[in-house]
Amino acid sequence: MNLPQEFELRMQALLGNDYPAFLAGYATPLRRGLRLHSSKLTVTDFLRIFPLPLTPSPFAADCFYLDDEHKAGSDPLHHAGIYYMQEPSAASAVAVLNPQPGERVLDLCAAPGGKSTQIATAIGDSGFLWSNEYVPSRARVLQQNLERWGVRRQVVSNRDTADVCGALEGYFDAVLVDAPCSGEGMFRKEPQALAEWSLDNVRRCAARQAEILDNAARAVRPGGRLVYSTCTFAPEENELTVLDFLQRHSEFTPEPIRVTWGCPGFDGKRLGLDTNIDLTATRRILPQHGGEGHFIALLRKADDALPAPSPAPYPFPKADPHAAAAEELYRDCFTDTPQGVFVTVGEQVRLLPADLPDCRGTGVISAGVAVATLCKNRLEPCHSIFLASKAENCRRRFDLSLGDPLLTAFLHGEEIPCNGENGWTAVTVEGVPVGFGKCAGGRLKNRYPKGLRLL
Repeated sequence: MNLPQEFELRMQALLGNDYPAFLAGYATPLRRGLRLHSSKLTVTDFLRIFPLPLTPSPFAADCFYLDDEHKAGSDPLHHAGIYYMQEPSAASAVAVLNPQPGERVLDLCAAPGGKSTQIATAIGDSGFLWSNEYVPSRARVLQQNLERWGVRRQVVSNRDTADVCGALEGYFDAVLVDAPCSGEGMFRKEPQALAEWSLDNVRRCAARQAEILDNAARAVRPGGRLVYSTCTFAPEENELTVLDFLQRHSEFTPEPIRVTWGCPGFDGKRLGLDTNIDLTATRRILPQHGGEGHFIALLRKADDALPAPSPAPYPFPKADPHAAAAEELYRDCFTDTPQGVFVTVGEQVRLLPADLPDCRGTGVISAGVAVATLCKNRLEPCHSIFLASKAENCRRRFDLSLGDPLLTAFLHGEEIPCNGENGWTAVTVEGVPVGFGKCAGGRLKNRYPKGLRLL
């Protein structure tokens, strides 16, 4: 790979004796990654059925190296949200954030959704995830990936970070800023990043990152944590951005990242700085460490930081015209009790978190999970609610195994034979819902979304 000469000289000066190993990392084959949704399928079961060899990755739980070519878009397991394709070192930032069940977490620069889906698995259905993306087209991809992952208690917004963090000041236990950057750690995966590299772009990115971090700081509750990460090697976007942030925000302190992978961040001496802030508390991943490249900083907000007023609760309608019918439909399809509030949004009825904050003015494009679609004088179930449900909670299900021709036919959108009880029926692959249809007279009328079907 032909690296820009100016980039090579910078890295040689920064890495010193480690520079030959850095270059050698680029000579090794590009390693792809895969992260399992272990709440849907256990590691043991997944390794038993996945057709290609996998090797555990050190950066986070349920993550694997995938060294062979793989077309996830045609894999029924991917359609069911059982795994997500992700560059191996990209999973490190959420591992450092360490979200816990029941926490409120904000992913501020979230598209395409790899880190958001990772957070969603960690916090479970008792937590609350807000994922924001400024670019509209990328926000729609983010929304689709969260839908496939089966996230119920979530919001996706498409707005400037200042608007989101200003409306939700002090609301989150943890905030992730995986900032837009010059992408030096993506040179092999995304050739455009290599073609567009320049020191001017590095400086532009650093200025934008400073603004995003200042906004993010507002959204963290006292005692909460903020993780800043990039996929670049430039100190201007990494240690120096963190240093400048800490000098502006005395309410935050860096915490050591206690892991075995990667290497410590560059200290002030290496960067030619005289500072008492321990920049080696941050963490770097270089190509020789088994990932394309990442930088992570863990910052803690002081417990005695001035708390912000709690955001107002969302003003739910006193009487939604379709709530009763939606709940009846839900109970016809599932055996569990719906948690949340049924609210009509456009042509859908969605199940929103009962503790949803007032999110008006924050560019929300979706919230909760879509349960039903309005069809003239009736409601029909949505694909999303089946992906967000466990098979054991589906009142009727048609179980198919990987490799079954009927599963392929279903994903093509075809009607298939089904001898089960009449009614709305979940279709599962290896025990995980992948879609649904309506069983009648020994046939399953397909409701797999046209935009997702295999061609």
